[in-house]
Amino acid sequence: MKNTCQYFLGEGRFELRSSELKPLLADEVRIRNMAAGICGTDVHIFQGGEGSAPVKPPIVLGHEYAGEVVEIGSNVSTLGIGDHVTVDPNIYCGLCGPCRSGRKHNCENLIGIGINFDGGFAQYSTVPERQCYFLKPDLPYEVGAMAEPIACCLHGIDLIHIRPGETVLIIGGGAIGLIMVQLARLSGAAVVTLSEPIAMRRAMGLQVGADNAVDPLSIVDRVDVVIECAGCLEATEQAVVSAKAGGRVLLFSVPELHAKYPLPLFDVFKKELTIVGSFINPDTHQRAVNLLNQGRLQIQPIVTHRFPLRQVQDAVLAQMGNESIKVVVMPQD
Repeated sequence: MKNTCQYFLGEGRFELRSSELKPLLADEVRIRNMAAGICGTDVHIFQGGEGSAPVKPPIVLGHEYAGEVVEIGSNVSTLGIGDHVTVDPNIYCGLCGPCRSGRKHNCENLIGIGINFDGGFAQYSTVPERQCYFLKPDLPYEVGAMAEPIACCLHGIDLIHIRPGETVLIIGGGAIGLIMVQLARLSGAAVVTLSEPIAMRRAMGLQVGADNAVDPLSIVDRVDVVIECAGCLEATEQAVVSAKAGGRVLLFSVPELHAKYPLPLFDVFKKELTIVGSFINPDTHQRAVNLLNQGRLQIQPIVTHRFPLRQVQDAVLAQMGNESIKVVVMPQD
């Protein structure tokens, strides 16, 4: 059986190729990929950056995706043909210092499906059984594909410890920011404000649960928790300034590799700020799937653009534009 894939060649180039599918290993499953999201990490890779691990083209990108199991290896026991699944792309060695110290997401040998191994921008993918999580049969695949970014957001939410009744500011109204709006609400925040320059995204923020949606030039009252999801230095500055005394700041977005921000040390000192980073999704993928399967998050309104497999490059460019929120590739179209 043939598999049509979009190989990333580096320097912003993709090439459509078709090849024979390889036989499964005993612990592997074959997935018919049905929906694969374009992530900010894919954009970084497209522009010459790296993902959770270094990328070596040619490679099939796409690390947030969902599909249907169509073949199982001889030792697979938890999955059957026809199951709908989402994939946790991150694979840890389990042997290095971080893995053995409860920090497997800092694994010294971390590899990722759609980063180091062929992923979702193809008609089919082959993954270890343990990386798959069940989706309800009636859940749209494009919603199930969002389990990975939601899992990453959940890790950030865990780190920033939102308490019921607190005030929260989300900076950046892309897909991640709009997921964070909803998770902050589920965490018990009394007031959730979205700061976003694009009017369409501010309107979407209100639709999915923000109490207020403001332009970044607006003055925002000091808040208990700030979650930065915009990926620019101006957003970092707004995050530090907007936190009240004793506040917590989560720098969630993926920065440029060598980005630096001149931290106002006296403000950190006087306000006793806590500033936290967040990296990928250790042990949160199942919780993300639970939220999706139970319909606790509004995801379909966030998916604004869909592209067939042959137009992956156009999909990445659309994700970089201001007219989109979440762009999804539909590999079977």
